[in-house]
Amino acid sequence: MAEAELSGVSKSFGEIEAVADLSMTVGDGEFLVLLGPTGAGKTTTLRLVAGLETPDAGSVIIAGTEMTKLPPAARDVAFVFQQYSLYPHYSVYDNLAFPLRAPGRRSSEEAIKKLVVETAEMLRIGHKLDAAVTQLSGGEMQRVSIGRALVRKPNVFLMDEPLSSLDAKLREELRLELKRIQRDLGATILYVTHDQLEAMTLADRIGILEEGRLIQLDSPRTVYTHPATIRAAQRIGRPQINLVEPGRFGLGDGPPGSATAGVRPEDVAVGDDRGDEAVVATVEHRGDETIASIDAGGTKVHALVDASAPLKSGDNVRIAARPEAAIWFDGEGRLIREAAS
Repeated sequence: MAEAELSGVSKSFGEIEAVADLSMTVGDGEFLVLLGPTGAGKTTTLRLVAGLETPDAGSVIIAGTEMTKLPPAARDVAFVFQQYSLYPHYSVYDNLAFPLRAPGRRSSEEAIKKLVVETAEMLRIGHKLDAAVTQLSGGEMQRVSIGRALVRKPNVFLMDEPLSSLDAKLREELRLELKRIQRDLGATILYVTHDQLEAMTLADRIGILEEGRLIQLDSPRTVYTHPATIRAAQRIGRPQINLVEPGRFGLGDGPPGSATAGVRPEDVAVGDDRGDEAVVATVEHRGDETIASIDAGGTKVHALVDASAPLKSGDNVRIAARPEAAIWFDGEGRLIREAAS
């Protein structure tokens, strides 16, 4: 595996700036996830690394070699798409073996068989090797698609929302498998998603993209506790972070320059006598937790409460935030890194 670096990369399509002055490095053996909404530039970034697009400016370096002008075949990267992109008339075995039979690889059938079987066992589809891919479930087809990338042992894996078309149970299953495989292989992966849960559970680091710009690149925990901007804060956390005015809910005024306080739902205390008066709007039970949507004088606040809390719509309550947990932003929506006194 190898390191991949983008330096000052930009790409426009007509008047649309898809990627703007993007610089980042995916470390050797790192699982880096790009998170952002549709149109943020995530897929374009993958295509620039793969060589499917040529940047208007900047450079792409893989394994220490300048790749900016080289075609995809010269880059030794593997691309896993959202859709399965399998050969329906081939068996699972032949789909997995296909990249190894490409002209120029010159692998013996014995070597191919060994690698295909090892990869299939790793993905837990060894018992499906003789089956036609049309007989597989969606989760099994995506395992084959991932396996076709794995058998090549490329420098870098590029994955474009590979789990998004699966149901929730399969997504969870394959998230665990993908992380296990990445750790076992020490693979370098650049992974794109708009699903924050995927980002938080898979990533060594998360890159937050907004309108083609990288606004933060940090560990999942750092992005959650110290988001660089309000927009970054809103990308992570479910329900979304509460944004309130200084002085509300027992928070005080914050550090100098504070314009907005961010409070995660788990840091909102319902029933705190020191808090502001409010009314419960809705209560959503999620099994082991309950989310209360609360109206405090026109300010909507979400609170994570105990599943057994006897709350119901229309209840009058007081709510307060833990001051030490507040995340403070300035008037431009940027994180104020100085802690409140």
